[in-house]
Amino acid sequence: MKFIEGGICAVKGVRAGGIKPGKMGIAVIQAEGNAAGAYTRNKVIAAPLMVTRERISKTGRLSGVIVNSGNANAFTGEQGMVDARIMASMLASKLGVDEELIGVSSTGVVGRKLDTGWIGAHLQEALDSMGEDADASMRAARAIMTTDTVPKEIAIEMDSGIRIAGIAKGSGMIEPNMGTMLSFVYTDADIPAQILQSCLTTSVDKSFNMIVVDGDTSCNDMVLLTATGKSGISPDIADFQSGLDLVLTELAKMIAIDGEGATKLIESKVTGAPTEEDARLVAKSIVRSPLVKSAIFGQDPNWGRIVVAAGYSGADMDQTKISLSFSSGTEVIELVKDGKVVRNDEASLAQLKSIMSQDEVVIITDLGMGSKNATAWGCDLTYDYVRINADYTT
Repeated sequence: MKFIEGGICAVKGVRAGGIKPGKMGIAVIQAEGNAAGAYTRNKVIAAPLMVTRERISKTGRLSGVIVNSGNANAFTGEQGMVDARIMASMLASKLGVDEELIGVSSTGVVGRKLDTGWIGAHLQEALDSMGEDADASMRAARAIMTTDTVPKEIAIEMDSGIRIAGIAKGSGMIEPNMGTMLSFVYTDADIPAQILQSCLTTSVDKSFNMIVVDGDTSCNDMVLLTATGKSGISPDIADFQSGLDLVLTELAKMIAIDGEGATKLIESKVTGAPTEEDARLVAKSIVRSPLVKSAIFGQDPNWGRIVVAAGYSGADMDQTKISLSFSSGTEVIELVKDGKVVRNDEASLAQLKSIMSQDEVVIITDLGMGSKNATAWGCDLTYDYVRINADYTT
């Protein structure tokens, strides 16, 4: 497989566009095919998510998606459901398709009525921006941004000839369960909806469900996967799964490094766990810890915080068997081996501080109790995170 240009518009059968004149934005994507979705597990569920989930569950297909940024249309009661359906109806009318085949998504401030009048007044502008090239995909990716500092998109071509691509948004309120962000993923493979759903669930667990910015889970989170079938290729499913895993993992890492105020990407690798769930618990506990995240930001070689975070993760572990290393990709320092501190002198701490100063910091935790492993991604906790969220609506 190889990375290619074009974003979601690199996939045959996908047209996209969007506008972002200010805090409010509209993205539109047209793509007919079998569809699957993964959604938040927050008990406060946004109206557009409920509408989209119901439609995909009923039909297993989508013809298009409309997304607004700036207002989450969440905790808005029955009026929110009405407004979500109005959004979908607007796009369906413009595209000449069945309203039940339109997915709708929103992101932004919770608890405020959606301005459907603004969306209606600007929808044609978004539609006029649609195209089938890289610029069109980028317009859609930018339109769904809120506190994101960069648009997030990726496209790959598999050896079989099929393409898989996606766009995503996410910067704060990030700890997916499923997954605190929005992502719209497309493939031109010919795959039934039921298999698409299985593949998406597997990929989400490895990717979006393994990132943490701040430990909050939103009420609008969704990933939609649509297969246009335009390549005419029915791929080997294991091969397709590997490609989808790559696309979603790369998007997840883009979200983690673009965490609100973030300056570093933290990768937490856990090995030697008795079960996969234990590995996942430890990996996410480390990147979730405010103390670990603050230490990485300040380049403070206070590595004991990682051991503590592993200990309270809820995983099965034995402190006499744990090993701990840090890496920047080019250099590695082992600090703990089989429960014993092996390096803690000034020179070692200076080396650790140097590793922490890099843009990407890898923490390797070996529990020494089995063969299972997991990786989670997060970011450092900075002064700017507080500033951004203290001023979010003002």
